[in-house]
Amino acid sequence: MKETDSYNTQTNLIFGIRPLKEAIDSGREIDRIFIQKGLSGDTFGELLATLQENKLHYKQVPVEKLNRLTRKNHQGVVAFMSPITFHSLESVVEDALESTEAPLFMLLDRVTDVRNFGAIVRTAECAGVRGVIIPQSQTAPINGDAMKTSTGALSRIPIIRVPHLLDAIYHLQGSGIQVLACTEKTQDSLYTPDYTKPTAIVMGSEEDGIQPNLMKVCDARTKIPLMGEIGSLNVSVASGVVLYEVVRQRTQS
Repeated sequence: MKETDSYNTQTNLIFGIRPLKEAIDSGREIDRIFIQKGLSGDTFGELLATLQENKLHYKQVPVEKLNRLTRKNHQGVVAFMSPITFHSLESVVEDALESTEAPLFMLLDRVTDVRNFGAIVRTAECAGVRGVIIPQSQTAPINGDAMKTSTGALSRIPIIRVPHLLDAIYHLQGSGIQVLACTEKTQDSLYTPDYTKPTAIVMGSEEDGIQPNLMKVCDARTKIPLMGEIGSLNVSVASGVVLYEVVRQRTQS
């Protein structure tokens, strides 16, 4: 796609129906898409078909939100381009299983704070995680703040964006990878599982943790012991605690 007035290279913002469709058709990575509620018309219908064909999630919002994002003629469509390239779950898992080391993955269920997300990815890269799996919606934007907080880790570790985390869990389990939920809603200690096996760790949202439908299908639940009166840790801190228990076991085995 040619750079036009509709694309701002500093903010990765793109607006307008045709520019967004051209960006998708040219293979550009899209982070998130906002569409005005009630938008219609033949041109929009073509864009909608492109979004569905490429399985891209979008959020319908009031026009006021779009006007806050840009003062340009957005035609009811504003999107943010991703500064990274997303990876395929199937290919990353296949490559990881061919390695001599037991692979380690992370799944982030609705972690929406940009700095938490960036910090988790940074720790994951340091701990040898082979891929971080996130949902298409209800996740932190991958923007400049996320890139800065990750100190480059977002460009070094595969980020895998999937329509549904539940399907990703099933795929991991079908590939021989145990999936463990880190949650305070259990009595089972963080230190009980054998992390030397191929493993995926699920971390939940800042608000309400891991969704019940995901928790139900995990192979086990683990709890970080807390000695104080506060009932939970920040999700990025909790991720570090869990990941370095994995590292401890694997470096001592």
